[in-house]
Amino acid sequence: MPAGRDPDDSQGAASPKLRFSQRLILALPHLKHDKEKVPLTDRLRKAVLKPEEPGAASDRAKSPVKASSVEDLEEAAKFANDKERLIGLMAAPIAAAVGILVINDLISHDPSAFLKNGQPNKLHVSVTLYHDLVFVLLGMAVLMLATAWFRKRLYLGMVMALYGLAIFNLRYWGFGVPFVLFGAWLLVRAYRTQRDYREATGAKPARQPARGRPGGLAGRARPEPAKRYTAPSSRPKRLSSRSRPVRENRVG
Repeated sequence: MPAGRDPDDSQGAASPKLRFSQRLILALPHLKHDKEKVPLTDRLRKAVLKPEEPGAASDRAKSPVKASSVEDLEEAAKFANDKERLIGLMAAPIAAAVGILVINDLISHDPSAFLKNGQPNKLHVSVTLYHDLVFVLLGMAVLMLATAWFRKRLYLGMVMALYGLAIFNLRYWGFGVPFVLFGAWLLVRAYRTQRDYREATGAKPARQPARGRPGGLAGRARPEPAKRYTAPSSRPKRLSSRSRPVRENRVG
């Protein structure tokens, strides 16, 4: 072996040359084959939801859970949060576009007013009715936008559910089901926030007491009888004809 040459240099010279694609794969760390495969559900969860910091779970377990204040619960019960407002603001223009597309499709597929034999077609619907219907759908979209802008969760859920039912009744189920689901979700959220606020303030709705429960008819104290004794009233018995005394006729 010649002096001054390292044996590692001879081994490196004998190694095969890597192609450009192989060197690119080795250069990118996320394309290496030795990386652990992550399930699809975990990847979707990390992409959609905000990942939690490593020390957040331990800190939350150590620190006691602080109950929300009454002011926060009252604000949550009256007004929608940013997420619910964003859903309403995004759903309003989509509802307007869906209403216009649905009505145009119904008008284009509307059967003719008369049959081939000249008789009126019962399946025909007047175009004026479709125009009135599109104004109703656009009005509901405007209400959806207004309730979302002013953070009215309950009314937003009602408008979205009604709009979804209207589209659902027109037999466009794919457009109506998402509005029904989001409307039902908002209504459930409104009910839960109102319930939490009532439980925090103690202002529970009055219910009629049922039998067998404390406060009901069975639990109520019966009125005590009067201490003064009252003898029962006895009615005079009627005398029968046999027991009546026979009067003797006296001769004067």
